[in-house]
Amino acid sequence: MRNADFVDDLKRCGLCEHRCGVNRLEGETGVCRVTAPVVASANLHLAAPPSYTVFMAGCNFKCLKCQSWTVSQYPDNGYHQRGYVDPETLAEECVQELNSFAARLIGADRISFSGGESTIHLPYLERVVEEARKIKPDTKVNFDTNGYMTEKSLERVLSFSTSITFDLKAYNDEVHLALTGASSKPVLRNAEYIGRYARDRLWEYRIVVIPEITEDEVKPLIDFIANIDPSLTVCFLAFRPNFVLENHPGAKKKLMQRCVRIAKDSGLENVYWSGHPNIPGKSANLESKIRAKYSLKGAQLAGSYALSAGCQTHPRGCSTCISNQTCEIKAYIPNRVT
Repeated sequence: MRNADFVDDLKRCGLCEHRCGVNRLEGETGVCRVTAPVVASANLHLAAPPSYTVFMAGCNFKCLKCQSWTVSQYPDNGYHQRGYVDPETLAEECVQELNSFAARLIGADRISFSGGESTIHLPYLERVVEEARKIKPDTKVNFDTNGYMTEKSLERVLSFSTSITFDLKAYNDEVHLALTGASSKPVLRNAEYIGRYARDRLWEYRIVVIPEITEDEVKPLIDFIANIDPSLTVCFLAFRPNFVLENHPGAKKKLMQRCVRIAKDSGLENVYWSGHPNIPGKSANLESKIRAKYSLKGAQLAGSYALSAGCQTHPRGCSTCISNQTCEIKAYIPNRVT
């Protein structure tokens, strides 16, 4: 990748569908609030696919249920991150760690970029991959994403990725907005493109099942995927209480089994569930002022949680929110971590 490309990307940032257009090189910030690329941490990781995972700080979503909130809500929650690492240095580290006995022991065979959200650091990650493949040309790369990238960014991701793990939060736009602050439309567009035209890169779609909030999103997401290709792999993840949803009940085992059964009945061939079910909690009450802002119950409940955590713009929409640079959600510190 040319250095000029790196500069242009950050000078007028349009890497994700927020298309903020800010000059990150001059310290301007968009929805993600990130300027220079920051590494949160890097370590060998067992989660499929086993890899040396580089967690990047910051995210273009403000998901109420984020289990990686100490990383994703950088820089507003004050948590320490590793910091900027020269691409050449990080590449050498990744290749070295993947050649270690520990990596072989767990079957780690690739670099995985995660977060937070990898897309907001795309030009930096391209440089890391370029340098890693100078050392070891057949270096494999996994890209873990929430899918909220432009079509151009998706093309770039596909140009260097060996595999992609793709999160699907919700199908209906207002549920997705209430839960993440962003629209589901670009996510579904990109999910469909990968499923139809780059299915060899897709490791799996991942769907977090949140009781009462995204339960009703499972069937439309299943139908969406089945319509693309019923052989595509889907992993349902059991929600566990975290971040703004710290007191919300976790997904029960019976719910997760039901999701798999519904998926198989709908024609999906490769589906399973994972996670830690049955963590107790209590649903919040619906806020009266939120009921009129959303039509779907899941969105109403998510919106109620967002309001209680300080989000005053409803329906949620981080791109147009006048408070997106002083967002109380990004600064939220939960009392409970599961």
